[in-house]
Formats: sequence, C-alpha cells, structure tokens
Amino acid sequence: MDIRKLRYFITVAEELHFHRAAEKLNMTQPPLSQQIQNLEEELGVKLLERTKKMVRLTPAGAVFLEQARLIIAQLERSIQLTQKADQGIIGHLTVGFVDSASGSIMVEVLRKFRAAYPKIELTLREMTSSEQLLALEDGQIHIGFLRYQDHTRSVSFRVCQSETLIAVLPDHHPLASQTQVSITELKDEDFILFPRHLGSPFHRLVLDYCREHGVDPRITQEAIQMYTIVNLVAAGMGISIVPSSVDVFQRKGVVFLPLTENPPSVPLYTAWRTDVNQEVILRFMKIVDDVVEM
Repeated sequence: MDIRKLRYFITVAEELHFHRAAEKLNMTQPPLSQQIQNLEEELGVKLLERTKKMVRLTPAGAVFLEQARLIIAQLERSIQLTQKADQGIIGHLTVGFVDSASGSIMVEVLRKFRAAYPKIELTLREMTSSEQLLALEDGQIHIGFLRYQDHTRSVSFRVCQSETLIAVLPDHHPLASQTQVSITELKDEDFILFPRHLGSPFHRLVLDYCREHGVDPRITQEAIQMYTIVNLVAAGMGISIVPSSVDVFQRKGVVFLPLTENPPSVPLYTAWRTDVNQEVILRFMKIVDDVVEM
C-alpha cells in the first residue's frame, strides 16, 4: 500500500471536506477523490460516506483512521531512529577492559560519553588483554582498554595513558613503612604475578625490569585479576609489581610503594576494529582523545 494514500486519507478524515483537504495537500480535488476511491477498493471497505452536503467517516473508516495515524507515527519514528543511528547518536556499544583500567582515564571517558550520548546503550565487559583482542576480531566487543598491542590483527591501537610500575606489599612487611622501595630489596620475596600465558607482554615487562636490576623473581602465585593479586598480597601470600593505577584498589592490609630504579612505562591502549567504520565508535574515540588531552 502506498504510504501517500494513508496521508491523503488522514487529511480528508480530519478535514471532512475534500476541497479543504486538497488545498492542505497542495493538490486538486479530483486526484484526491480518486486516491481515496482507490484506497477503498484496495481495502474492499467503504471508509467515507459522501454526499453533496457532507463527508463523514464510516465505522470502518474511524478504525482505519486510528490505525493509519499509528502507522505514520511509527514510520516517522523509524526514520528518525535510523538517521540518529547513522549519526552515532543512538545505538549500542560494548566496551572491554582490563580490571586495572578501572583506576585509569577510562572512568572519565565513560562518564563523559554517557553524559554526551545518553541514548547509546553501553555494555561493559571485564576481560584480559588477550581475550579483548579475540573479542574485537570476532565482533563481540567494539572498543577495548588493554595492556598491549598486536599488529598482526585487524585492530587499531592508540595509547590513552602511560603509567609506571609500583610495588604492593603486605602492611606488616618490614619494608612497608618506607616511602619507596628498591627492587633489589625484594629479591628474596615470593612474587604474585599476572600469568604469562594470558598477558605475556606485561608479564615480560615485569620480569625484564626485575632482571635488569639483578632480581630473578620467585613466582609462587599467579592471578588473572589485579584486584585478586592485591587481596593475595593482603593475605600474606607474597608481594607484587603492578601498574600504578592499581592503587585505586586501596584496602586494609596492603601498601603501595613507588620503585626507586626508574620503572618502565606501562601503557594502557584503546583498541578498535579498523574495518568497522561505525559513527558511534568514532564518537567514542573523540571522547577518548578529549580526555587524553585534558
């Protein structure tokens, strides 16, 4: 059914006068009358009773008027939503993140994005860096906040924050009262580290830093989540070396200490698919850039 016929019928039904309706539609009366007649023939139902003195709706016409208005309203809403989706004003975005990013600029990015685009549904998924890379390729997430890049994949990377390594010790540790600690002072400690197989670049960064200063860490525990690592340190299971943003997990039983030997930079990357040019992703990355530049 031609949508124009619905608009013609609604106008005639509201005016109950063919001449006025034709003027409102910027057309002449005969074509309008013909369109209404064609509509009635198509439906097999008489919609209007017409005499020389009056036009009125039949009971079927009254029902059809209500439904026609709903159809036109839904069509207009669909057009508006489609245009807004194309402009990146509405839609859905799934964001992956490593748990240590929760103490980073990611929080400010999410806050600003939510304020700027309240109609875009955000889904957050805590994942390791390697899990995010796979999820980006599979289309399970749109944006990732992760600790290393892999240029063998169809993913773009951008450094959004650089941190340093810090030590986390139990608060009853003999070195806990210091304002900073040397990595060499930790050479005989039990280490709790992120597993190599789930984040080899970060794992290697920590080991290389330790070995550069003559320390070969004795790794006795591994944990995937940084918050779990902090909890294990609080339980006295060992010490750890973590990104500086992890100190957001302040809790009773641990202390975070800067390292004296010029610890290396620990980048946090934002990643997204290079072959997906969604407007909503571009808008998110614009927020990331704005926050980085603050």
